[in-house]
Amino acid sequence: MTRVKICGLTREADRNAAVGAGADALGFISGVPVETPRELGAREAAELVAGVEPFVTSVLVTGPDSVQEVVTRQERVGADVVQVHGDLPPASVGGLRERVDASVVVAVDIANERIGAYAAAADGLLLDSTTETGMGGTGETHDWNRSHELVASVDSPVVLAGGLTPANVGEAVETVDPFAVDVSSGVETDPGQKDHNAIRAFVTRAAGAGA
Repeated sequence: MTRVKICGLTREADRNAAVGAGADALGFISGVPVETPRELGAREAAELVAGVEPFVTSVLVTGPDSVQEVVTRQERVGADVVQVHGDLPPASVGGLRERVDASVVVAVDIANERIGAYAAAADGLLLDSTTETGMGGTGETHDWNRSHELVASVDSPVVLAGGLTPANVGEAVETVDPFAVDVSSGVETDPGQKDHNAIRAFVTRAAGAGA
């Protein structure tokens, strides 16, 4: 069954709603190089992570300039997974895995020529529609047929992101067959404010398609 990650959580109520809806993973954004209403300070992120229930995966989503920056932030936040955006080379991603007590997922654009190297260096890949800064959250989909080809060609778990909503996640899962799907703006009433009904619908439709 395809797993579901709800990302860009900023409030305790939204975190709890995602857990109640059956989400497998929760994403908390801290330390990214772009302005976003979903940005949390390390202390805020740590407080939300600390309240995540057992058997639900907490994810620190960050866009560092260096490996040390990730290490320092993860030591403060204490998430189960570190999701790295930006332009750290594959070798640095591999080095990061050795320095943090967490799994490492690297976000890549489907057009990235180094996807194979990133797949070998990280514990998993997140396919997103990215900006020139390497950050996602664009709310735009990409070519799901190409994503399916990538899923079939790499051994690493692949998380599909980019423009997913309750209306299209079923089709996305059926087309790509990813390990997991990731949503942020697609389940919001306003930037950074989650719609709890939309979260429930997203999880239900993703799970139904994955079954």
